Amino acid sequence: MADELAGGPADEQVLGWRSVAWPTVPQAPHLTEARAPLLQPVRIIDAYGRDRVIDIPLERALTVYVDRREVVTLMTLGVRPELLVLGWLLNQRLVDRLEQIESITVDWDVGAAAVRTRAGLPAWEERSAHRVVTTGCGQGTVFGDLMADLADLKLPSPAEARIGQRALMRILEGMRGLDSVHRRAGSVHGCALFDAKSTRMLVFVEDVGRHNAVDTVTGWMRLHGVAGRDKVMCTTGRLTSEMVMKCAHADIPVVVSRNGATAMGLAMAQQLGMALFGRASNRHFLCYSGFERFDAEPEPEPPTLRVAVG
Repeated sequence: MADELAGGPADEQVLGWRSVAWPTVPQAPHLTEARAPLLQPVRIIDAYGRDRVIDIPLERALTVYVDRREVVTLMTLGVRPELLVLGWLLNQRLVDRLEQIESITVDWDVGAAAVRTRAGLPAWEERSAHRVVTTGCGQGTVFGDLMADLADLKLPSPAEARIGQRALMRILEGMRGLDSVHRRAGSVHGCALFDAKSTRMLVFVEDVGRHNAVDTVTGWMRLHGVAGRDKVMCTTGRLTSEMVMKCAHADIPVVVSRNGATAMGLAMAQQLGMALFGRASNRHFLCYSGFERFDAEPEPEPPTLRVAVG
């Protein structure tokens, strides 16, 4: 586990972010550590006529430039913007290897992230020819043919990667106990990566969009050389095709959400052999796919209440 590794930074836990100590890989690019306020106080009047001040999340635009070429503008909370950009580039398959990136510099004064590569983006022209703009919380962008990429993905077998019901309950408890932006102000999504065997939370991040959060987790994984084959991704956002694909690209075989799944997200998970859990909160969940990865330990059903008539 991470706390047994020497030479890494201390565990970090701040609002909107939590990560264990884990050394970075030798080929890691240079990243700035840009920070910005996450909350803004606003005056409101509630249903009881009370004049109060509450906090709301600060959404901001981050325009990504790769070798001085404008690529995309991400709407983000900005908890760990460098990791967000790194994960986004990797999940869009615009870069294949970490060593292709020399540095990522974020400057909130101008709302920009400058990415410097070592030899350009080899797949840019091909992938940017097919661009899909996704809707929903925090609009996302997908480059390339989403469905065509499925054929190249192969998750670990059920014998190698699975989860039991007790472990799932511990993971849900870990998510519930977090001090979060959502708990204080709402209006954001969170993603967390757990070790499937120990159920230890390795990294957690919040953002205005669920896909931003999963990109940031992916960036952290690649920066620290953390494999996804024995991990569980837990998210507060719905399980769409984009979310399933990003988790599959990170080699994560088990994905859990407090929300539900879309038909396309489920179809992708079934094709990949991914275990997909939705409506997961407290001790309740629905297993949509990947039944062969799930060691169920069913709890007794609550008694049915009978209402006397007459």
